[in-house]
Amino acid sequence: MSSTIQVRVDDELKNKADELFKKLGTDTTSAIRMFLTQSVMNNGFPFEIKLNQSSVNLYAPLSENELMQKLEYSMRQANRGEYRSADSLIAEMKGKYGL
Repeated sequence: MSSTIQVRVDDELKNKADELFKKLGTDTTSAIRMFLTQSVMNNGFPFEIKLNQSSVNLYAPLSENELMQKLEYSMRQANRGEYRSADSLIAEMKGKYGL
């Protein structure tokens, strides 16, 4: 026995998806079936879901004590002159990652 799933999507999105899946040698129905199969096999989404990087607080998982330790360490480094300018860091990242 098989079930039917109906989903409403914007016409433009459906057309783009149909075109993409055709280029990949399949159709939208099969792609959805693959997504469902992989979701069950992975016991979750078969791809990473994350927030936009600009909205993620990297320090949220830290306890207040851990955060204070990091800040104190940073202050000690700065007081010893062990820091880099933002411009040099940005230049390094541009070179390293081709930004």
